[in-house]
Amino acid sequence: MVENGSVVRRSRNSIRRPAICPFCVGKAMIDYKNVSALSRYISNSGKIGSRQRTKACAKHQRKLAQAIKRARFLALLPYAPSHVWLTKGVGLSR
Repeated sequence: MVENGSVVRRSRNSIRRPAICPFCVGKAMIDYKNVSALSRYISNSGKIGSRQRTKACAKHQRKLAQAIKRARFLALLPYAPSHVWLTKGVGLSR
């Protein structure tokens, strides 16, 4: 931010709230058959979202990645954007 010609910087020691895992709080089950829920954690390029993006704890991030890989293997989710084009978006939320 620029204020009166000088640069105002945020402190590096700012306090951040800890990320709360949505699976721990909501007691939601991670299942490879729930394609609509899994598609929220996949980017437009077909990559599995990181822990910072998904806000999941390590335990649930591993389960989430495993469920996405199982759904891809069973052709419930696409591997890559080219599959999205060929399947006309079946399995992805819009």
